[in-house]
Amino acid sequence: MDVETLLSLCIGIGLSAACGFRVFVPLLGMSIASLSGHLDLVTGFEWIGTWPVLVALAAATVLEIGAYYIPWLDNLMDAVATPCAVVAGIIATASMVGDVSPFLQWALAIIAGGGAAGVVQVGTVTVRGVSSGTTGGLGNCLVSTGELVASVLVTILAIVVPIVCICLVLWFGYKAIRRQRLQAT
Repeated sequence: MDVETLLSLCIGIGLSAACGFRVFVPLLGMSIASLSGHLDLVTGFEWIGTWPVLVALAAATVLEIGAYYIPWLDNLMDAVATPCAVVAGIIATASMVGDVSPFLQWALAIIAGGGAAGVVQVGTVTVRGVSSGTTGGLGNCLVSTGELVASVLVTILAIVVPIVCICLVLWFGYKAIRRQRLQAT
């Protein structure tokens, strides 16, 4: 695997992790970056960088963000968003990894991209569950704001400085796993 492919994989995994915070924000970021010439999508995924998709993703992003600020709907959104985040993470990584065999492209997309999105999404569901249980849902707007900010920042980092982004994703993943292990004992 050459350096360009590895860098593309880092971008894809970073964007996939951002999908775990918000499903549509990273895809919208990809569309904007592609249309502005800052992101090259692999063959078959150029549709992400088109104006109709940009408009659709912008509308979906606004609806998703708004839904997370409605107290009872935010928990329902987590149930729907979990499989959607994994699929979005797979798409984000697959759209970035080219110059490899289709088998390797999709294996990396499913395992690394879907896995990163799924791990982050499970973390956000856990945080929202704790917030709902301890504040009766009143603190969930703070959780939603934090998730939105994290999704935007991780998306920007993945596109602009992918190596830094992947290091942060791995570091936070390590910390989360370590915290879970300490709580289990």
